[in-house]
Amino acid sequence: MKTAGVLALQGDFEAHAAALKKVGLKVSFVRSADGLREVDGLVLPGGESTTMLKLLAHDGMMAPLRAFAETKPVFGTCAGVILLAREVSHPVQESLGVLDVSVERNAYGRQNESRIVALTPEEPYRQRTGADRIEAVFIRAPILRRTGPGVTVLARYQDTPVLVEQGNILAATFHPELTASTDVHALFAAKL
Repeated sequence: MKTAGVLALQGDFEAHAAALKKVGLKVSFVRSADGLREVDGLVLPGGESTTMLKLLAHDGMMAPLRAFAETKPVFGTCAGVILLAREVSHPVQESLGVLDVSVERNAYGRQNESRIVALTPEEPYRQRTGADRIEAVFIRAPILRRTGPGVTVLARYQDTPVLVEQGNILAATFHPELTASTDVHALFAAKL
């Protein structure tokens, strides 16, 4: 059985763990660089990207995490997408730079402007999951302002990519772990 790690420094890591277990994966909470050696893939959860960056830097995890994300399956949601992105704005901040996207932080608005929407996924997502709908929970979500040529868009909201894939990396600007569906987590599990 494959083991999915969930970065458990800050954010909604427990909800991801529950979803990953539902799709048949063993789950390990990763709190150090050593923890990366024990997992086949890693989820970077939503939360507060600035806080996560401070904790990663304090624990010496930036370089090991970047090396992991360059070769192993990684799934970032909301703040996790910000951590993965090549470019971050509003404000500019450090990131791992492994996903060829430009992301604007908190671009959908404040906490009270959070929303739940039904997305119609693109054909590659429908073919691989059999699902023709994605329930997406947006909470102070980032917007992908640019996607590079190697990035495949799997779903859009208001004509903007919200679920993308680049090789071993899957990224959602929304929170699939807060819904009953495990389709997006199953898509990540298939990468392990």
